[in-house]
Amino acid sequence: MKLKNIFKGAMVGVLALGMASCQDFLNRPTEDNYNVDNFYQNDAQVEQGVNFLYNSPWYDFQRAFIKIGEVMSGNMYWGSSPYLTFTTNGTDADLVNMSYSLWAVNGHANTVITNILNSEGPSQAAKNKAIGEALTWKAMAYFYMVRTFGEVPIVHDNNAILTSGTYNDLYKADRASVYEYIIMTLEKAMELLPKQTSGWVGRIDYYSAEALLAKVHLTRAGLSGALDNADLQKAAAYAEDVILNSGRTLTPVYSDIFRLAPAVHNATGEHLIAWQWECSSGRWTSQNTLQSDLIFEGFSEFGDMWGGWGGPSYDLALAFGVDPVAGPAALANEKDVRRKATLMMAGDFYEYFWTTKKTKVDAKNGFNYLYFLYSGDADYAAYGVPAQFEGPCGSQNVKHLFGDGADHEAALGFTAARMSYQLPTPLLRLSDIYLVCAEANLLAGDAGKALEYVNAVRVRAGVDALAAVTFDDIWKERRLELAGEGDRWYDYVRLAYYDKNAAMEDLKSQKMNSVYNYDEACKHYWYTGCGGSIEDVPADLTAFDPSKAEWKTDFANEVRYNDDDPARSTYVNENIFTLPLPSEDVVFNPHLLEPAQPVDVRTEYVYNF
Repeated sequence: MKLKNIFKGAMVGVLALGMASCQDFLNRPTEDNYNVDNFYQNDAQVEQGVNFLYNSPWYDFQRAFIKIGEVMSGNMYWGSSPYLTFTTNGTDADLVNMSYSLWAVNGHANTVITNILNSEGPSQAAKNKAIGEALTWKAMAYFYMVRTFGEVPIVHDNNAILTSGTYNDLYKADRASVYEYIIMTLEKAMELLPKQTSGWVGRIDYYSAEALLAKVHLTRAGLSGALDNADLQKAAAYAEDVILNSGRTLTPVYSDIFRLAPAVHNATGEHLIAWQWECSSGRWTSQNTLQSDLIFEGFSEFGDMWGGWGGPSYDLALAFGVDPVAGPAALANEKDVRRKATLMMAGDFYEYFWTTKKTKVDAKNGFNYLYFLYSGDADYAAYGVPAQFEGPCGSQNVKHLFGDGADHEAALGFTAARMSYQLPTPLLRLSDIYLVCAEANLLAGDAGKALEYVNAVRVRAGVDALAAVTFDDIWKERRLELAGEGDRWYDYVRLAYYDKNAAMEDLKSQKMNSVYNYDEACKHYWYTGCGGSIEDVPADLTAFDPSKAEWKTDFANEVRYNDDDPARSTYVNENIFTLPLPSEDVVFNPHLLEPAQPVDVRTEYVYNF
């Protein structure tokens, strides 16, 4: 957790508060070196003072966001990663960076709140709104911490701890106390935030905080080992209030949720809470870098793609009802539009990527996956095309991709750069709240409401409505709806609170190995009728064998799921649902090795504003 570093960082964080805002989403101040003495003097500056919390402190969480949320949950395959085998230890760089990032959010939030409270020029309404946003980000940071590490210290006021010199004496609070602190923090945020029902620009409002509170109550419901009906009822009520009264609606086209243009992803307000990255200023840590880790070389011109050898798992593809071993034939009759917006597979074409490039076979602008790999198109050569299918399980990631520089410029008016782009990252969406509402209602005994809200999500996805709903239906729907969004592992943590055996059995049942022969099969498919031809075969594709043209329609003749690898299920045990605290934190503060303590948070920590 780098507690020493975060206390120092919280004190200096405000010096950069004008430098990390998002040009088209958050109003940017001028590029002066603001400090506490000459900032927070009017309403605009107070709003700008919170902008930093929407991006930079979260930067070092990006890799763990995927590795914990997606690799550990079985949604993604990542080679020999310890996250795949539940063997991550306290020295893992991504885990350490995640912890640092979350404490940075808490520290910056505390400092911003203190500075705003001490300001005299701004209106009370502006101060309340900004403090409410900061409190919501603080609660989000703790929500990630308690679900990842379990018992953690509560740092309510950095200044008080620094002044007293007691940062070596921090003890862990137990999970129940941390959850109560999160709930108390969100309740205070809701007292301060306005209820905005139109004109979203990506900022947190009352309904954002209420939505997060609904999800927190659903998660806490099972903490004691048995489901608490009071928590379920609160989760259902808060979620339904957001659905019915926030003015937000489900984005009609699912893939639009994840596009660059603010006019698209803000149109319905489906992003309730999102990282709002900024890259036009060139300031490092305020930008999105997820595309670099999640897609293959050549997808953009910046030479910063290295994610091709990871990708969605075979098990996730099967959950969507498509078997990569069957090749493009598996896509012929699919209904669920979320699959293509989540898993890029052989045979897919994306009209919203590479919008300035026309493929010869499609005769329209867009990204044809197999054409990109095997056509030898000279227009792609400068990007560094890998000329092979790298996805180890027969697919690649789609979410968190923006495309190439021209796509970025067309949407935002300026190009991306190496490891620097401005695609927002949704952390909490309206569809998630529909499913929170469904699950809470079902577990509390109202199957009718549960069915209504599950079906709303399914209809948007293009799949048939259910006639009746079970917990397993909602469990699977959450996976398909939110796959790739860093959330799935926390569903397992939540389930493990009250039914650890069910969580473990589900993980053990996953098919989590790779497939083999996929690249060769794709080449044969391409060159025997999928747009290419034998005459088009580049000379260096020596593996091509025209006699195997039957692969065009039946990948399964040669492609196999690799059952020979050691099963990930052998690593599943009851201890995997809590990750270790960073080793350096334990060395710095040995109290972190001691049993957690219950805390009366509503007495010990007071928001007296």
